[in-house]
Amino acid sequence: MKVVVIGSGYVGLVAGACFAHSGNDVTCVDIDARKVERLTQGILPIYEPGLDDLVLQGVSAERLRFTTQGNEAISQADTVFIAVGTPPQEDGSADLSHVLTVAKTIGENLQGYTAVVVKSTVPIGTCDKVRAILAPLAADRPGVSVDVVSNPEFLKEGAALDDFLHPDRVVCGTDTVRARAMLDELYRPFVEKADQILHMDIRSSEMTKYAANAMLATRISFMNEVANLCDLVGADVKNVQRGIGSDARIGALFLNPGIGYGGSCFPKDVKALMSTGRDAGLAMEILSAVESVNDQQKGLLARRLIARLGDDLQGKTVALLGLAFKPDTDDMREAPSLTVVRKLRAAGAKVLGYDPVAQETAAAELHDTITYCRTWQQAVASADAVLLLTEWRELRQISPAELAAATQCRLLFDGRNAWDPKVFAAAGFEYHGVGRR
Repeated sequence: MKVVVIGSGYVGLVAGACFAHSGNDVTCVDIDARKVERLTQGILPIYEPGLDDLVLQGVSAERLRFTTQGNEAISQADTVFIAVGTPPQEDGSADLSHVLTVAKTIGENLQGYTAVVVKSTVPIGTCDKVRAILAPLAADRPGVSVDVVSNPEFLKEGAALDDFLHPDRVVCGTDTVRARAMLDELYRPFVEKADQILHMDIRSSEMTKYAANAMLATRISFMNEVANLCDLVGADVKNVQRGIGSDARIGALFLNPGIGYGGSCFPKDVKALMSTGRDAGLAMEILSAVESVNDQQKGLLARRLIARLGDDLQGKTVALLGLAFKPDTDDMREAPSLTVVRKLRAAGAKVLGYDPVAQETAAAELHDTITYCRTWQQAVASADAVLLLTEWRELRQISPAELAAATQCRLLFDGRNAWDPKVFAAAGFEYHGVGRR
């Protein structure tokens, strides 16, 4: 099948590489000429484990190409995916300008039958807007017809390839048999059972994406509140997590407490769903609380450190281990480290940071407000306090003996409950976790 993916960001690049991997002829279109040039060379704009190899394989097999000029590819395509950004506006609503501009470009270049698939995360009703742009443009040309499909992505940064190649489910919002058959053909190589492809009406598909991310964000904020209460009443949240996660009605996933969620999806999608609710006349009160709890949780370690050492941190050095919002990505969008740095710097502390992958993206956000270190040992060497912000495997595996050999500091704040408090306490460290006794 001839597939065009418009937008070579995180979602578009993963989709394009995976569709090419399954044997399709894929053209990825992006307006950034420098990005297109580098992608053709196998140089990716993001860090995602295994994606660089998959892109190179596709390019080498001549099943994957990148271009800034997509008109000809669109005219020959069976399916065109819209995978451009929908950044939040000041009121939290999604900016659809890129999606609608791309829809117009697609409509102007359609030939024959084409399924236009909205892969971007978009508010309910967006596919109707895309259809309203495409329909008159198709009607002007004999033999041209188009279907609009909602096909939201459910990719976890750091595990995107596995999520795409082995999905739990594929959600497709379709209203024609022809479009449904085309999506079935595209996704059949990735699913073990046909019922993993969930066909539904378009608006339900659009809602499913937001509802899924909002539910996961809710679980995170709920567990963070439970962990904070555990700290106050002397319970251990790890035991609570194990106890409730064993209930089949609840399950164990997304019950890990910590210092809040970040990234490109949860914060944006919670805001967008709240905006949709406001537009429809419904206050999304649970999501309002979820967002409020998360905003507070991001500053938890900074507040606790200041409570421990005092309001004035002049002359104090704080080491941050991990800067990206989660492991296995270099994404700094909405990362808790941004809040921690801001609060520590406002209190007068000198801040040193280390991240195995996100040094460059962190510097683009934090600039020279912190000192970037080549190793975690360098970061902690002169520290008065050590804060673990991202649970990279390299950092989770630090032993008390290794840490003691690297620094005289014995004050630890574990924002991801990655270390064993008993083991570190027995080695002479003052350990502070999130909800840990």
